[in-house]
Amino acid sequence: MISKPPDRSRYRLWPPSTGVLAGLGVTGLVLAGVAGAFAYTVGLLSPGALTQTRIVDRFQAVNGIHPGFRRNHAKGVCVTGTFAGNGAGARLSRAAVFGSGAVPVVGRFAVGIGKPFLPDTGAEVRSLALSFRPASGGEWRTGMNDIPVFPVNTADGFYGLLAASAADPATGKPDPAQMTAFLGTHPETARALGLIKARPVSSGFADARYNGLNAFRFVDSSGASTPVRWSMVALDPFVAQVPPSGAAREPNYLFDGLVARLQQGPLRYRLVITVGQPGDPTNDATLPWPAGREEIDAGTLTLDHVEAEGPGNCRDINYDPLVLPDGIATSNDPLLSARSAAYSVSFTRRAGEPKTPSEVQVPARPPATPGVPATGG
Repeated sequence: MISKPPDRSRYRLWPPSTGVLAGLGVTGLVLAGVAGAFAYTVGLLSPGALTQTRIVDRFQAVNGIHPGFRRNHAKGVCVTGTFAGNGAGARLSRAAVFGSGAVPVVGRFAVGIGKPFLPDTGAEVRSLALSFRPASGGEWRTGMNDIPVFPVNTADGFYGLLAASAADPATGKPDPAQMTAFLGTHPETARALGLIKARPVSSGFADARYNGLNAFRFVDSSGASTPVRWSMVALDPFVAQVPPSGAAREPNYLFDGLVARLQQGPLRYRLVITVGQPGDPTNDATLPWPAGREEIDAGTLTLDHVEAEGPGNCRDINYDPLVLPDGIATSNDPLLSARSAAYSVSFTRRAGEPKTPSEVQVPARPPATPGVPATGG
């Protein structure tokens, strides 16, 4: 049995201060990003064989060690705001977050790379992690990504994917033959990668749809349990990303665009709960649920402040997917315990390391002009 390191991330300041695979082209960037989605935080792997420590070690081998940073999704910014439930989610879940009233939220936008100083390319997977903190207690943490499915359905498969996409020391590039061999024995990954690469990619963070890739269960006041997945759907109109033509992009253009957008006013997203039906897979994150499943608009997330990562804000939060309130329960998806334990290892390592300033710096908000209401965050 693998022992899970203590989650020291549960003890932190609140409120926050206000102040891999080069050479594979687009496929490589997609793989790097979905790998980052997994290494958000691994537990019940193969006893005696694969451990959460080995998973995190593999990320370090692929990306190098960057002290103080997450082992993946290393490049990001912090946001804060509120979530206002509309009561619709209470039909399925007794969690306080779905009641009436505003719930404080601490979040993080990031890209799925393990090297915090790489320039933005637009091909990375984008992520949104959130910590909901109702006044009555019952914190909920979740990490979502702008992809429709995850590329593997077991921790062993994930470790194999990392190995297949690792750079050959002799060439500095991944060996296409290794990836071909891996996909030949993992048809679920080949199928999932096809869905991931076919997805429409938004122009930035503000207009994306962020999906929780694992199934969970909502538990209502009577104890009845319902399988669900969830998404945060932007209220900003979707704009497709346009490939660069000629002039080079700024190295942090995705994050600069987010900051500029928040200076115009708050960002808003709808929390959409997808309700599973009997037979829908809850233990396989590579499989989408059938179209036409019931969707519940459970409330609105409003983000109105952005800042660079620093002491006491989202930098020091472990967005462990198993930090769940009463009313939200884990499913039989084996990746959930795996993610949770790996996140814990990653958090413990970076918590004890010196902190390097983030590559993404947020300009100080200009003082408001007298008589003119301030906007944005």
